[in-house]
Amino acid sequence: MKRVYNILILIFLSSLCYAQVGIGTTSPQEELHITGTSSTIRFDKFNSVNSPSENDGINLAPVFVDGKGTFVVGDGSGNSGLPLNFLIEDTNFIPDDPYNIGENTGRVVNNNHLGDTLVEGQIRTIVFIVPQEALIEVKYGITMMVKGSDLSAGPPFADVTYDQSISMGVFFCIDIDNNGLDPFERSVTYGYNGQYYETQFGGISGYSYINSQGYLTLPAGTHSIYFFGVVADHASSYTSVGYGGDMDYLKIRVYN
Repeated sequence: MKRVYNILILIFLSSLCYAQVGIGTTSPQEELHITGTSSTIRFDKFNSVNSPSENDGINLAPVFVDGKGTFVVGDGSGNSGLPLNFLIEDTNFIPDDPYNIGENTGRVVNNNHLGDTLVEGQIRTIVFIVPQEALIEVKYGITMMVKGSDLSAGPPFADVTYDQSISMGVFFCIDIDNNGLDPFERSVTYGYNGQYYETQFGGISGYSYINSQGYLTLPAGTHSIYFFGVVADHASSYTSVGYGGDMDYLKIRVYN
């Protein structure tokens, strides 16, 4: 009889070890299963008393899941143990005066007046290292200057042809393994954003601003990112756009 009791106890303990817990249900479908359209969960660890730096007791605090599956409270910047790391954080990743002409034009893309309506030009290449396969976030912000003559040639600059519309844009491509941007990699674009520019009497010359972001998964290794500028105008108009002559930034972040 004692042996039978021992077997029953062993079976009972084994069932406890692999039991599913249900709250609001008698037939849980997961290790922890909470039912109910108004059900809530509370973690005292994350309240304003125990996590005052992330939870001020007034605003909602974001909760993330780290690589181990642990819930953590943070702002997404890598604090509170959240495994988010910036690979690059550059507040001026495009040279202001790359042509040494004494003018902050940034990198220039020209669309001539000889029939071209859409031109793409490379404006910057950055090499970066990914420590392990991960989701990558790329954020950028770039200023743009628009003129009717080649900005890279220096002043004086001509104004854009009166009463015409111009569209300008930026996108980037990824060269995996930093071995040269092949045709397939060039065909896959990320983070495209554009702006329209229209000339009228009474305006002044200055910088416009554009920003965007893109997400992709990359293997571990050394890679490079290629930024391109896009200029579209009338076939008979000459348009020169300088990218990054004033404020610009680049942030590459890895989620691992």
